[in-house]
Amino acid sequence: MIYGISLVLLSIIAVPSLILSKKPNAAELLAKIEPYQGWIGLVFCFWGVWGIISAFLNMGWLTSIPIWWITLLAGSVVEAGLGFLLGYGQISKLFLGNNPKAQEKAALIREKIAPMQGKLGVLGLIVGAWMIVASFMFLS
Repeated sequence: MIYGISLVLLSIIAVPSLILSKKPNAAELLAKIEPYQGWIGLVFCFWGVWGIISAFLNMGWLTSIPIWWITLLAGSVVEAGLGFLLGYGQISKLFLGNNPKAQEKAALIREKIAPMQGKLGVLGLIVGAWMIVASFMFLS
């Protein structure tokens, strides 16, 4: 359930225009979070990567709870992608600062993913909500 809640929160940060169209007073809260967006993205990127690793370490779930395994993997992939997009500045500054080849590769990945940030954010909201529901259905 924690993965689902965190994915929903990350998706809200990733698609502020969608949230602002529904709730105009959310602009104040999103403005407060904006300076920390890079760090939030960095943490969620690593958490998403850990979720992907965790899913593959628990391949046995494919035989007992396959829907939850697929849900965990999908949610983790979306979380890692959104985290990468939001935390790109911090990631490049902290981890890729001295390696021009790694910076080029990261920039290419970001260029491919960036146009899909809105769609990825909406997908994150849907998958995050499903993860919360699925955690009650399959892990209780």
